[in-house]
Amino acid sequence: MKREKYQGIIPAFYACYDEQGNVSTERTKTLAKHLMNKGIKGLYVCGSSGECIYQNKEERKQVLESVMEVVKGKLTVIAHVACNNTADSCELAAHAESLGVDAIAAIPPIYFHLPEAAIAKYWNDISSAAPNTDFIIYNIPQLAGVALTMPLFKEMLKNPRVIGVKNSSMPVQDIQMFKQEGGEDCVVFNGPDEQLVSGLAMGATGGIGGTYAVMPELFLKIREFVEAGKIGEAREIQYEADKIIYAMCACTGNLYAVMKKILEINEGLHLGSVRAPLAPLAAEDMSQVTLCAKMIADAIQSYTK
Repeated sequence: MKREKYQGIIPAFYACYDEQGNVSTERTKTLAKHLMNKGIKGLYVCGSSGECIYQNKEERKQVLESVMEVVKGKLTVIAHVACNNTADSCELAAHAESLGVDAIAAIPPIYFHLPEAAIAKYWNDISSAAPNTDFIIYNIPQLAGVALTMPLFKEMLKNPRVIGVKNSSMPVQDIQMFKQEGGEDCVVFNGPDEQLVSGLAMGATGGIGGTYAVMPELFLKIREFVEAGKIGEAREIQYEADKIIYAMCACTGNLYAVMKKILEINEGLHLGSVRAPLAPLAAEDMSQVTLCAKMIADAIQSYTK
């Protein structure tokens, strides 16, 4: 049976801070409402885009509680719960289940290079803390420092709660390999925003992306065209989205600081900056940020109106 609630465009949710750098529940709720009104399928909360590794457990609970207050039952919610120790991860997993999320997700432990048996135990322990909730493996080897291998994936599939992978490795072939091993019902999300067309064409269930929230209209249109078999039209928008991504990455400030500022310019949302050691916007970034905001507005006007 198709897992309908995991099919579609799912933005990775941004951390929202007040002017003092504290998590802002009100701004979190405002962003959740904004994205829900854009027609997205769901939200991926407290992942990389949510600056999770720079937040403590209580802050991450605050964020998830605020999102669930707004969207529970209206959007699919996947809560990333991994911390760099098992106990904290299990606490966040149990908390996420208590709120009624659709799934939890976790990267592998970072820094120490653990054997695959230890990684599997870490994930299975987290899953056991949320025994009634789907579990999604987050594969992002370029940041985590360890990749989801096929032997490790096969081992994890013995856990009936493991339904698939958020795959942010760059080779599109990985999507095909996980789909083939996991079977027809296996959920595999395309992670790299720059290759959504390729990921969907290779069989990805949907997409979870860090730049989706700043221009959801473009990624929704890409998926619409791919679903309709209009690959040329989808590719044209993908190229435009990629140009915007490259332009945003040209700033000195961190990408998430850039995108939050663009949401302020284009949508009137005030989400704060980023948490140190991530770099905030520099004064010299503003001309580039303004250019990127215009590129997004123009692209949305061209391709979705």
